[in-house]
Amino acid sequence: MVSQSKVCFFFEHTGFTLQNRKQLKQFIEILFKKEKRKLEGINYVFVSDKRLLDINRQFLNHDYFTDIITFEMGDNSTTVGEIYISIDRVRDNAKQLNTSFKSELHRVVFHGALHLCGYGDKTINEQKKMRQKEDSYINQYFM
Repeated sequence: MVSQSKVCFFFEHTGFTLQNRKQLKQFIEILFKKEKRKLEGINYVFVSDKRLLDINRQFLNHDYFTDIITFEMGDNSTTVGEIYISIDRVRDNAKQLNTSFKSELHRVVFHGALHLCGYGDKTINEQKKMRQKEDSYINQYFM
């Protein structure tokens, strides 16, 4: 019997497709194991800037573009979440940061997973710890 992945990818009118989906799903599940978090299920939804701005306004009362919004829907014992990623923002950020789209995309994917593992990014110290974790998982994934 084939086990069903706990990680799903969805694409909303972005013209974007994700390469190596199976490998990435498996790695995200490994990330949760390494962070000692029980993963029940996680949906990644790749959207446009406009769609993510609408979500940001509707659910967070923020009126600005962002690259990712993470919704935790589980409890303390299990992790269930939805992560919305703006492909437009990831592309722009990659150009501004002088990095590849692929690398920036994976950073954002892991960033969302790390939020679901309990990592924040509001303070300077939280941002530093988050960046260290992102870098670590990017390096492990691309080894």
